[in-house]
Amino acid sequence: MCTARAMAETYEANRQVCKYVHSTSRGHEAIQLATAFQLLPQDYVSPYYRDESIMLGLGFEPYTLMLQLLAKGEDIFTGGREYYNHPNYRSADKPTIIHQSSATGMQAIPTTGVAQGIKYLEKIGSPLLKKGAESICANSPIVICSLGDASVTEGEVSEAFQFAALHQLPIIYLVQDNDWGISVSSAEARTTNAFEFIEGFKGINRITVDGSDFAKSFATMEHVVKEVREKRQPWLVHAKVPLLGHHTSGVRKDFYRTDEDLAKHAIDDPGPKLRAALLAQGISEDELNAIEQEANELVKNDFAKASASPEPVADTVSNFVFVPTNITVEKGNRAGAGKEKVLMVDAALFAIREIMEEFPEAVLYGQDVGRRLGGVFREAATLAEQFGDHRVFNTAIQEAYIIGSTVGMSAVGAKPIVEVQFADYIYPGLNQLVTEISKSCYLSCGKFPVQTLIRVPIGAYGGGGPYHSGSIESTLLTIKGIKIVYPSNAADMKGLLKAAFHDPNPVVMLEHKGLYWSKVVGTEDAKMTEPDRDYIIPLGKGNVVLKADEDKIESGETCCVITYGMGVYWAKAAAKKFTGQVEIIDLRTLFPLDEELVFATVKKHGKCLILTEEQQNNSFAEALAGRVSKACFKNLDAAVEVLGALDLPAVPMNTVLENAMLPNAEKVAARLRSLLNG
Repeated sequence: MCTARAMAETYEANRQVCKYVHSTSRGHEAIQLATAFQLLPQDYVSPYYRDESIMLGLGFEPYTLMLQLLAKGEDIFTGGREYYNHPNYRSADKPTIIHQSSATGMQAIPTTGVAQGIKYLEKIGSPLLKKGAESICANSPIVICSLGDASVTEGEVSEAFQFAALHQLPIIYLVQDNDWGISVSSAEARTTNAFEFIEGFKGINRITVDGSDFAKSFATMEHVVKEVREKRQPWLVHAKVPLLGHHTSGVRKDFYRTDEDLAKHAIDDPGPKLRAALLAQGISEDELNAIEQEANELVKNDFAKASASPEPVADTVSNFVFVPTNITVEKGNRAGAGKEKVLMVDAALFAIREIMEEFPEAVLYGQDVGRRLGGVFREAATLAEQFGDHRVFNTAIQEAYIIGSTVGMSAVGAKPIVEVQFADYIYPGLNQLVTEISKSCYLSCGKFPVQTLIRVPIGAYGGGGPYHSGSIESTLLTIKGIKIVYPSNAADMKGLLKAAFHDPNPVVMLEHKGLYWSKVVGTEDAKMTEPDRDYIIPLGKGNVVLKADEDKIESGETCCVITYGMGVYWAKAAAKKFTGQVEIIDLRTLFPLDEELVFATVKKHGKCLILTEEQQNNSFAEALAGRVSKACFKNLDAAVEVLGALDLPAVPMNTVLENAMLPNAEKVAARLRSLLNG
């Protein structure tokens, strides 16, 4: 406590040096230290931005924490990329700390995913469990998710509570209640505190404690941790604490708090409380003074050392966006010997079946993918029967949890495959995809890449209407740190799905509903001979679907179409009107993009149409047209054309209106005719 107080005082006295925004643990020290002292190396903990005392209690030195405070290059957590007390840590000597964001409450889902992963690995007896956690016993791993009281009002926190309660996960939600959410008081923000609120989630045990009293806090956390280790049930600990410091260095307490409020909180300062208790137990004043002096000297010396530490090297700024994948070349037999033609939906099903047979740590979950239905498109049919309900199961309508839980699942070594039922439904999960998944590898300097495969049925056909027909690739492609795959046939589906699963980075797989069953006229070619079990296609490699005739290329009578998904079939149908004059590239992967193939093809023909199902304005296709124009400028005979859907807010239900909005073969043919005759 003396160390934490000295750190806060040092930061305040050196505001010009401590120029990056930060918070301190002042007022919260007792419950934080009491929590840290219960943890073992096989455990997991997610501290939030005010939890520096948890870090001190785990054994991290002030110097280590200060390197992050000052965003120094030797910051072991993020190399100068993250705010103070946004740690991540993976080593055998301390509990694991996954990367998490500053978005308050958002850590609840990834951290609950850790507990979900631990429970699954325990069930299958996996060797992936951290040492010391081989069986359910007094040393079984637990998970601590630390939250501020204001964050509990977030909807995503409730999704985490619901899943933990339903599945009885070994997690403790530590809620530190200081009555403030920046300048918003508890009275104006919520009707109940976390202790009262959690009563609505049947299956979560609860307890409240004076978090400013170290002895009470220690006894409470000792009891709760023991319960979770042995009984594998979730708990919520509600700790009432004072807020003695500023909300952050940028939002200072005197901006909005009264002297009366500050004085009331100061009464419960954990440091003087503990000091008085120690004196009452016979510890001498001299000994306590010596402890304070030692802490002050340590902090003073560590701060001077951290201040003198070097800045990050500028040319490291682009490191760790992704970790390398081993899948770099196409392998296996694309048309398996003795195999029959299969639908795209079945190719995906067979690929996942083979994955789950080979990797016991692979699990599949999402809405309606379980035993009764096997997916609304039957894309998971029979999998639960074969692998069990613990490996293939339904979730509630919780897109945020489905997506965000994969952060924690991946961190413990599970291999999640999850499904968002329709592309239009992904938006509630974007917070987790953007804030937690996409940034994890980069901000942890490669320690916590998120290996997840997120399947998303996409696209319009046959009157699906405004909430089951959308295209979302442009939205996803603005998110850096994820990969986007979009197969257009059964062989690519199987080969790309295998590569996506093996990729150690997050991959979103967009699967066109209209191609699943080849029921749309002109999409019969999406049905292909099933590839062999070992067939795999590296991400970022496009495919030449149709070649133009060499003699017509030489005479300047050709153009190329760059497309993907349903666009492949519109282009193929349109190309029949221009024999030998059209070359079609199926991108297959939207990020990473096969720029080499795209640019080489455009340069060869000099004329290019980029075709998409998305609304055209401000789309990925238009952005790609700009890149093509710049890279191929000297070889172009005409401006790069783009054809997409009309710029409407949604796909209409009526099929006449739907057809009027979307591209089709006739519209593509008209644009090709203009290009070729221009």
